[in-house]
Amino acid sequence: VQLQASGGGLVQAGGSLRLSCKAPGLTFTFYGVGWFRQAPGKERDFVAAINRSGGNRVYADSVKGRFTISRDNDRNTVYLQMDSLEPEDTAVYYCGFKRVISSVMPGPDGRAYDYWGQGTQVTVSS
Repeated sequence: VQLQASGGGLVQAGGSLRLSCKAPGLTFTFYGVGWFRQAPGKERDFVAAINRSGGNRVYADSVKGRFTISRDNDRNTVYLQMDSLEPEDTAVYYCGFKRVISSVMPGPDGRAYDYWGQGTQVTVSS
């Protein structure tokens, strides 16, 4: 299974980007989805997650109020809208898919995820 993450780029502090993650070949609505990020020399950190229906979302404290995770189940696509970007947000961003039952949230533990996208670079200049 190949997940297709896109939308990264270079942006100035205070700017916005929208990341997308498509999942061809998966039964999309069986999976909760998370976004994670990894800065150089650091571990992969949880950013946000959304359940199967899109009705529940959870965010890391560092991005709460600035980032919004959403999904379009008709397009098999998950989004991460990132506003008010800061240099500290610079990282490679990854989407992960975790098969879950009903409305269970996929959670912040990356080890529990089943599939990962290839990553997309986000660079925020000061």
